[in-house]
Amino acid sequence: MVKKYVLISGGIISGIGKGIIASSTGLLLKTMGLKVTSIKIDPYLNIDAGTMSPLDHGEVFILNDGGEVDLDLGNYERYLDVTLSRENNITTGKIYRDVIERERKGDYLGKTVQVVPHITDAIQEWVERVATIPVDDSAQEPDVCIIELGGTVGDIESAPFVEAMRQFQFRVGHENFALIHVSLVPTIGAVGEQKTKPTQASIRDLRGLGLTPDLIAARCEKTGLDEGIRSKISMFCHVQPEQVLAVRDCSSVYHVPELLKEQGLIDYLWKRLNIEKTVSISPALKEKGDTMWQKWNQLTASQERLQDSDSVTIALVGKYTHLQDSYASVVKALEHASLACHKKLIIKWIEGSDLEPENQIANPDKYNDSWETLRAAQGILVPGGFGARGTEGKIAAAKWARENKVPYLGICLGLQIAVIEFARNVCGMTGANSIELDANTEFPVVV
Repeated sequence: MVKKYVLISGGIISGIGKGIIASSTGLLLKTMGLKVTSIKIDPYLNIDAGTMSPLDHGEVFILNDGGEVDLDLGNYERYLDVTLSRENNITTGKIYRDVIERERKGDYLGKTVQVVPHITDAIQEWVERVATIPVDDSAQEPDVCIIELGGTVGDIESAPFVEAMRQFQFRVGHENFALIHVSLVPTIGAVGEQKTKPTQASIRDLRGLGLTPDLIAARCEKTGLDEGIRSKISMFCHVQPEQVLAVRDCSSVYHVPELLKEQGLIDYLWKRLNIEKTVSISPALKEKGDTMWQKWNQLTASQERLQDSDSVTIALVGKYTHLQDSYASVVKALEHASLACHKKLIIKWIEGSDLEPENQIANPDKYNDSWETLRAAQGILVPGGFGARGTEGKIAAAKWARENKVPYLGICLGLQIAVIEFARNVCGMTGANSIELDANTEFPVVV
């Protein structure tokens, strides 16, 4: 069976939005009746994201098989309505472990094991194997595999993966492999001039490594790309103007698929990958895709119609609020709930330690602002976390919610907080705690 691959790479900076563009591309192809799967490549040496700090890498996303993976796989599952496995997340650690184990067993017949060809071959074999695994309720092999290459092109960590993909384009054939490169077009100065040099440099690096972009997704501010800037990128990066997509900042990431469709992404990939002649699309899946797109449009349209008077304010009291990606799944769940209730969501981020009594002396402005924000919220959410820092502030937030009849949701540690607060202030168990926070507590109400 012919398999199509779409690689999403990025340049200039990390966190530029590759995951949303990968998810949106997959969604658009699925609305055309194609069966789509996704793979995320993370160039770090960790085996998975399970041991990484939320402040370092954002929240760990947990898959159905228990795999602890990058949060972008959560985006894939939400956008594509698929169920992925830990195999859909490739890391340098997984690849090197695989190759070393094979070397120890003698699978390489005494050859000198090197990055090329052994590591690059292992990457390609992993991609080809996982791309055949069914991920949706059709239980059929996917037609298209979206591959997101994490990090930025030019990083030493990603070099083996870039080389593997350079080889892979010839392994699967030109009409079965397309590349979308995501780059930044910053706006500099008071006059608001858009600069193309970072994108030019990024594409030059990419081409120097043997990969040529089919589409350039230019990340820019809300105004989009000036026509002259699009032409300049086209000229200096060796692509047609229609191959430059302006991916501007949107009010919601759920608008990105519409933005890409308006600029002809589906039409281009349809021709570039020769899908019409090489992929058989069932009428049932085509109809399902049409329904999926209608629902998506209804979702984004209803969101746009919401007024400030329709808003709901939720205070999220956490420990890692400096990096909001630390609570990505909680935020997405709140977004989905607010859409279902036709409400405009406003999240107020509060650091738990800012609510603690000691902070009233150490930083009174922060203390007062945090309490004012908490008291104004219509709901309070305390998510998961580790360690004792900030827990007394969270307990104070739970006490406020209970006494003032404000809806409170405690997830993981947040539920322990609610139990501790009730035990201390209603049951009179002074000093009650969870043994996770205090192993020697007199009243271990969570064990």
